[in-house]
Amino acid sequence: MNRIYLVGYMGAGKTTAARRLAQRLGWQVADTDAMFEEKYKISVCDFFNKYDEPLYRKLESEVLKSTESMENTVISTGGGTACYFDNMEWMNDHGLTIFLRISPAAVVDRLLHAKRKRPLAEGKDEAELSAFVATHYAERLPFYEQAQITVKAEDFDVDGVVEEIKEKAL
Repeated sequence: MNRIYLVGYMGAGKTTAARRLAQRLGWQVADTDAMFEEKYKISVCDFFNKYDEPLYRKLESEVLKSTESMENTVISTGGGTACYFDNMEWMNDHGLTIFLRISPAAVVDRLLHAKRKRPLAEGKDEAELSAFVATHYAERLPFYEQAQITVKAEDFDVDGVVEEIKEKAL
């Protein structure tokens, strides 16, 4: 095992957790959203606005599978990555998967105060966002729950996660 994939809902803190975990392990860090933006020279948000979600998901899956050549890397994935095609099964076959579990209420709070725009949350007031997140999160949860390890994202304990990874894989 030389790759760790972090999965979970938008706003769960996957990018931040990936950086902290990689630093603790002495590994590299990668972010599939950033990889997508670098490869296609367009932000994820702008891509959603200009094209359609099915095309994004196809290209996102290709970006994910390009991580197969990465060694000793913690990879933060987009919130929907685990939920399309065979992506979750593929990640489980090619690395250790960790689901950062966060409550829908915490997601809404983080999204309302986020600096970075999220295409699926854009243009919604708090009530609309709460209703959307409750439904959308419930739809995605079965995919996230296929991860090999689940940790609480609200109070991400990097030391605890490192210990759990060592027990399971390293």
